[in-house]
Amino acid sequence: MNDEDQRDEADLPAPAVPETAHPATGTLSPERVAAKALEARLLGGERKLRRREVAAGAGLSLLSARKLWRALGFPNFGDEDVAFTERDQAALSTVVDLVRTGVLTEEAAISVTRSIGQMTDRMVVWQIEALVEDMVHEQGVTDAVARKRLVKELPSLLDALEEMLVYSWRRQLNAGVQRLAVRAEAGLQASEEGRDGDEDDAPLPLARAVGFADLVSYTSLSRRMNEKTLARLVQRFENKCAEIISVGGGRLVKTVGDEVLYIAETPAAGAEISLALAQAFTEDEILPEARVAMVWGRILSRLGDVYGPTVNLAARLTTLAEPGTVLIDSMTASALDQDKRFILVPKAAENVRGFGEIHPVLLARGQGKGLVLD
Repeated sequence: MNDEDQRDEADLPAPAVPETAHPATGTLSPERVAAKALEARLLGGERKLRRREVAAGAGLSLLSARKLWRALGFPNFGDEDVAFTERDQAALSTVVDLVRTGVLTEEAAISVTRSIGQMTDRMVVWQIEALVEDMVHEQGVTDAVARKRLVKELPSLLDALEEMLVYSWRRQLNAGVQRLAVRAEAGLQASEEGRDGDEDDAPLPLARAVGFADLVSYTSLSRRMNEKTLARLVQRFENKCAEIISVGGGRLVKTVGDEVLYIAETPAAGAEISLALAQAFTEDEILPEARVAMVWGRILSRLGDVYGPTVNLAARLTTLAEPGTVLIDSMTASALDQDKRFILVPKAAENVRGFGEIHPVLLARGQGKGLVLD
């Protein structure tokens, strides 16, 4: 990586001082002993190195090292904080070698590193909350007790969790490669049907079905729920969405409270997922109905998210859909027109902010059973 001039660090946030920088005196409590043992196992050893030592060991300027640490989501450490282990130095060297050998540019290395940091951060929070909730429910203890107890029980789970993480990453990477290399061209060819080249999304590289599902009356519902009930509702919503989207061959891009964004590789796959989501929430005894919309078009995929007019139009259509129904636009309807699995019912034209007059189409089930969930 290119060394850069050290900039003034006076304007940086005050460094977070790790607990190990000021060891406690006297006898440690059993909980603290367990926490220190877990930390040593997770970090690969005791914290012995300062940030300048780690950067120098990897052959980097401190500024370049801090760029990578920030991408991973690490807090700022001061020069005197003993916050790193030899494994930290080895990990830093791994990324540096990819840049020095020309495999990645510095910009790409930081972007890939940031993806790892952000995804693993969310994953860890999710896993801890799931384990704590399970302990509270199964063992009848308070949340505080469950969190302390989890520190002692985590060591028995580490190997299995790590193995599943690597396994899932490899499977997901393979699926991504298949989408990239095998199906991308077919999707782009399909997206050309009915187009004249003047569409807003024409310059974008990927053809995908983009869908939104939005729970009806979620805000008013959440105000009447306590924390535990609301958490279960959100988890039930996310689990059901993830299952249906996965079975349909799509990808859940993100959930934001009461809304889920998903993509699929063909108009038909997107339609099947959308209809299955609308039906599932209509039939659910706990969750409210959902408004669903889906648009077939070109998108830009960056940072694990998707962007472009197609995404925006799908979001706008969601607000127009009636509870328990699926809306699509006229272009998507033309792509599904000959598919007997679907019934298309044109609706009255609507003026949509940013798009002008559009012609929504109600999507309904035609022949066949649709997605079959176990």
